[in-house]
Amino acid sequence: MTEPAVTLTDYALAIECAVFVFALVRLDARDQTLRFWFIVFFASISAASVFSGSVHGFFLPASSRGRSILWPATLLSILVTSLAAWTIGAILLLDERGAALVRRLAIAQLMLFSLVVLFVTSKFYVAIIAYLPSTLFLLFALLTTYRRRPDAALRWGVVGLALTLGAAAVQQLHIGIHAVYFNHNALYHVIEGAALLMIFLAAKSISNARPPIRRSHDLTT
Repeated sequence: MTEPAVTLTDYALAIECAVFVFALVRLDARDQTLRFWFIVFFASISAASVFSGSVHGFFLPASSRGRSILWPATLLSILVTSLAAWTIGAILLLDERGAALVRRLAIAQLMLFSLVVLFVTSKFYVAIIAYLPSTLFLLFALLTTYRRRPDAALRWGVVGLALTLGAAAVQQLHIGIHAVYFNHNALYHVIEGAALLMIFLAAKSISNARPPIRRSHDLTT
């Protein structure tokens, strides 16, 4: 195993998100649409973590055959996460027409960036360009929703999303505990794991809220 700490923490993220997916699938949610998109959100992160962990553990050399398959798969999974984040944020923040428009634009972004990953470049900055705006949008949507309807779980979601941005900064600035045994990628995964737990608490509450938290419901009542 080339980078044990990075690989194992990546796999831990995958297991954590898989547990969240299982819990949401079993949840008798009142808002089935939002639950579906939260399932997509966590499932895509789980898939990205499996692919990325396998690259760091077993296919790190750039010339590796496994890397040429798994790394693009990692980026494509992150693009799906971005689609889910855009869609969830739009449902929370906008009326049905506005949310549908954002979803169509997010699907277009997914298709465009997928072509870039498959045929132009699979550098990680492609995922950052796609994922960062959607994360900020979802954070803004959760903040706005919390102001409209204060709820402890929503507050956890806001903190969790903010923490994901902090984790990303740790990764990009190469801040680690040890250069070899616990580098910036491993530390990023640990922080991200805590952040995703907070987001899951918000997802569970939002999916099961009565009345629905979505903006379109507020506009029609």
